[in-house]
Amino acid sequence: MATLGQKPAIYTTLRKRIYLPHDKMENGTWHVLIPMTYDDALKEIKGNQVAFQDCFIADFIFLLTFPLLTIPEIPGYLPITSPHGSQLMAAWAACVPSSVVVVADMETFQTNDSFRTWTRIRVPPNILTEDERHSVSDVSLSRDGIFFLINGILYIKSFTEFKRLGISENLPDSGIIGITTRKWCWVKYLLKSKRRSSMAIWTKNEVYLGYIFLKFVKIITTEKLKNLLNISSASTLTIHNVEYPGHPLELALFLNYCNTCNVNKTIYLVIYNEDTKQWMYQDFALDVSVDSFLTPHFIYGALPDFILQDKHRIYYCYHNFTETGVVQTPTEFGNLSRLSHNSIIHDIFMDYFGNIVVKMENNIMFYFKINIRDAIKLHLWTNSKMKSFFLLSSSAQIYFIYVFENGTVQPREYPLKLESQSANFNTKEKCPYMAFHNNIFHVFYFLDKGQNLSIWAQIVYPENVGLYIVVESYGPNILQEKDQVHYEIALGYCTKTVTVTFFQTINYEAVDDYFKLQDQNTGLLLVQLRPSEYSKTCPIAQKVFQLAVGCDSTKFIAVKGFNKKDCLQHDFFYVIEKSYLRNQPSKNLRVKYNWKKYGCPLRLDFGEKFHPLIQLYNDDGYVEDVEVNFIVWEIHGRNDYSFNNTMKKSGCLNEAQTWKSMTKLNQHLPLEEVWGPENYKHCFSYAIGKPGDLNQPYEIINKSNYNHLIWPEDHSGMYVFRVKILDPNYSFCNLTAIFAIETFGMIPSPSGYLVAAFLFVLMLLFFSILVLSYFHYMRIYKQYLYEPINRYDRKQKNN
Repeated sequence: MATLGQKPAIYTTLRKRIYLPHDKMENGTWHVLIPMTYDDALKEIKGNQVAFQDCFIADFIFLLTFPLLTIPEIPGYLPITSPHGSQLMAAWAACVPSSVVVVADMETFQTNDSFRTWTRIRVPPNILTEDERHSVSDVSLSRDGIFFLINGILYIKSFTEFKRLGISENLPDSGIIGITTRKWCWVKYLLKSKRRSSMAIWTKNEVYLGYIFLKFVKIITTEKLKNLLNISSASTLTIHNVEYPGHPLELALFLNYCNTCNVNKTIYLVIYNEDTKQWMYQDFALDVSVDSFLTPHFIYGALPDFILQDKHRIYYCYHNFTETGVVQTPTEFGNLSRLSHNSIIHDIFMDYFGNIVVKMENNIMFYFKINIRDAIKLHLWTNSKMKSFFLLSSSAQIYFIYVFENGTVQPREYPLKLESQSANFNTKEKCPYMAFHNNIFHVFYFLDKGQNLSIWAQIVYPENVGLYIVVESYGPNILQEKDQVHYEIALGYCTKTVTVTFFQTINYEAVDDYFKLQDQNTGLLLVQLRPSEYSKTCPIAQKVFQLAVGCDSTKFIAVKGFNKKDCLQHDFFYVIEKSYLRNQPSKNLRVKYNWKKYGCPLRLDFGEKFHPLIQLYNDDGYVEDVEVNFIVWEIHGRNDYSFNNTMKKSGCLNEAQTWKSMTKLNQHLPLEEVWGPENYKHCFSYAIGKPGDLNQPYEIINKSNYNHLIWPEDHSGMYVFRVKILDPNYSFCNLTAIFAIETFGMIPSPSGYLVAAFLFVLMLLFFSILVLSYFHYMRIYKQYLYEPINRYDRKQKNN
């Protein structure tokens, strides 16, 4: 195949990365090196169009995650199961569907590879009684372990222990009626609060949210809900069911409401947003009998659409609570039990493509799609006695998991597409459109200040059908939309293209409360595009994506020309003269240069000016050069540098902001907070600011104003600067970066007067030494001249 030109590559679904194999094959195989990432686990192998025995190799989707561990089986531990004769129950990780826990009436099984391999989950003896070990009513899977609900009490099985959860974990000791985790995977989302829950626990009157490391918080009681919903205290209000909808930050509560509670009750719906902490009452009410229990299943979409199941029927709520009813069948008015030999509904399977499969306890199945109001019966697939459950494999394939009486597990793929097409063939139902295309290649988009997002969708349909494209959004009203529709018709087919642009026009400069205005205009929207009509035979029901307005945490800035490679990689100390510091301390400042934090310093001559060029980056690399205003300051307090531009030269009409004026105005704040986009005001208008000395240095820099940093020429120094974006309309992020500069050069000669004085003193010293030397040597000369004569005279006398 390689000889024929085959060379497969791996494409990531979320971040659109491409990884190619090594140039040389080894033993007839291709080798591809792929980095492990938590937010880009879904991948696809694609090859060239090379025929092999008159066939092409199909593309293959697979899930590549970090290594997952299964809880080991320990000898002597006992099985934990559901009640005898009960149906299978299962829980899986939303973003790793291959990680599954299945509870049967003889064992509990765990797998991390879609049951290619599996282990049994067992518990230590003497913690649960025999009846309690066979009374599991619900199960959930999280990073902390496997949660079991047994007789109203919550237990957790982790790698190290099996224990009961209660008051010490801020949970009730008993009375828990349900637990749930998220069903739809959103790897990325915008969260302004600190954390997002991973599971929900509830009693009849209380709701708790669970976080990692076994942290639980009670968020609401029915008494508070009565006040929020203006319900009389004499009425009965209890929690019916709780489920996570398609929105990554919301939680849905279904409530029982009744007065006498003898015959009927009403199901109401409230939605809680974990980011805003707000409760929103929804326009939904369903009257059912008092003994009815409904299980919600939220659709993968932008709007909180869902279906509800009881034992016999499926209720739907579409298009933001505007369309409700019972899913119909060709006979029996939607009663699925009568069409399946009086069996009851066991489970409902939903996928990201809008497929919905209703499985009865005797394995008879019904099929329909989201926003469709009728279901068809699928062909029989397995016998009525086999215990089975629908799951999604690591290769995005639907499969059945079968549990046998001997305690073994067997997975079997289920061709849902072929089975649905086969069942729909006799109905003569056709998709009303021929093609539905769009340019939405990601499930998550970020919008920062000044940015916009343009998307388009196109639908092709037969003439005189009258279809159109519906664009729906759900979330805070923080964006404006601009629509444009283009229409063509040719050869009996119509092509309709809609282009939608999302944008924001808010000016954040010189506002009263900058941070409050930012908070009010940031948030998360869910957007979906769908045809106005479709049927069970259409391939894709709708396209859904997130649109986040706010700070992208992957964004950062850097100063061009700085790195951590072109210098000796070590820390060192240096001293800053006290007269060079901003606050004029009494002692010199000793500073440690942190190489890992500051990087390599750029060495510049005294006379060399420096203009920082700021560049914007994200996870994908370089984005753009930053052209807006920014400021710099020396983080250790040095102020022995300046700027070459003056306020007048920069075009100011009033005195511009400076570090001196801003620190004086905000003395209670640290240096890095006294000046920023929240209080920036330009100087190019007579209406802003006050007149002053325009010959002062202009301390604001941008890419095009040619303002440079200049250095003192009488001493060298090490400067560590921090740069901050100053323009309030550039980004929701507080973008900063650090760079270091070391100055060097020949210290210039002093003035002529100083040189003359020095030479005069030097010459005076020289002549003084010369005169002193003269008299000193004259004394020595005289001593040696007269001393021999005196010695001769004394000698003659002695003789």
